[in-house]
Amino acid sequence: MTLHIPTLLIVSVFIFCVMGLLTLHAWSRETRERPLAYLGSMMLLVSLGMLLVSLRGLGVDFVPVVLGNIALLLGAAMNWTAMRVLAGRAPWLPGILAGVVTWLILCLVPAFMESLSARVTAYSLLTVAYGSATVLEFWRSQRSLEVSYLPAFLLTLLHTVFYCIRAVYDTGLGQDQALAGAGKGTSFFSFMLFEAMVYVIGIAYMTLAMVKERAELRFKAAAYSDALTGIGNRRAFMSRSEQLLESCKRRGTVVALLLCDLDHFKRLNDTFGHAVGDQALIAFSRVMSRTLHKLDVFGRIGGEEFACLLESDEAAAVDVAERIRLEFAALPLLEPGLLSVSIGVVTTRENGHDLSRLLSLADEALYGAKGKGRNRVEVAPGSAAAWLMEDQG
Repeated sequence: MTLHIPTLLIVSVFIFCVMGLLTLHAWSRETRERPLAYLGSMMLLVSLGMLLVSLRGLGVDFVPVVLGNIALLLGAAMNWTAMRVLAGRAPWLPGILAGVVTWLILCLVPAFMESLSARVTAYSLLTVAYGSATVLEFWRSQRSLEVSYLPAFLLTLLHTVFYCIRAVYDTGLGQDQALAGAGKGTSFFSFMLFEAMVYVIGIAYMTLAMVKERAELRFKAAAYSDALTGIGNRRAFMSRSEQLLESCKRRGTVVALLLCDLDHFKRLNDTFGHAVGDQALIAFSRVMSRTLHKLDVFGRIGGEEFACLLESDEAAAVDVAERIRLEFAALPLLEPGLLSVSIGVVTTRENGHDLSRLLSLADEALYGAKGKGRNRVEVAPGSAAAWLMEDQG
């Protein structure tokens, strides 16, 4: 069955125009999502291009052949740019204009303007170039993209393959044949219009889904991130710590909890101001980030209180705590002696894998460090390391 070409053209123009306007409206509500701006522009350009191309046979070939195809090629460029921006790269103006410039140069050749099959082949190959560039953007960004990009990748790949086939198979369809819906190439042209609708609607839906997924990930990250220091907050620490403790319990490995509290923090704020206090908190979080491993869990769980959970025995945990303490005290943020931290250490070897209990015991050790003069590491009572430290004391 051959689809009615004029009807398909009218439906396509209408659908692309409406979807373009809706996408731009969605972008206006959330201007940070620039892929939506390029995607909406793509649909409006494709709608305009299809409208201009359909004006063939009216005696003004410049409009459908030159302007119409320029609009369509700009639409392909905007689609590529939308995916490029979604992947975190900046728009590239030379790439956007490359298709248009190539088409204009070809249109300066009389033989090209007179050959419908040459124009079809050239346009198809330029579309393939933009489709391949879009596929490449997905492929290059597969590790950095945190959203489900595979459906959009496969759809774009199929769209690109279709235009590879068109470049070889299609010789073009005359205006009379298109209107009559009869003759060689009519079925392929009808299928091409249908494919264009499927692709544009599909890529629009998938891009909106990816943008929404990324926004949800940002909100989730914000909910689990400390606004000042950028590291995990109490909620993130508790959630990830429970997972680590459960994993280590199954494997029978020892986990250590370090509870850190900046010394005399209120006096620091009162003397030097809250801006300096904030700098101290940020500096301490950076010390922790440099000292701990990627698999360790750490976060800011209170005002000037930080905690970290690491898979290690007591001796290694105390060593890590001492490195944190010494590095923080040596920071040139303030005069020597004004920055210090007290740290309480507890492990799961004698105390089990219950996070609440570990936090409570580490808090007791922390207050023990405060009571013994601050700027020191104290191990929870009852552990082998605690006995050793007492003997050394």
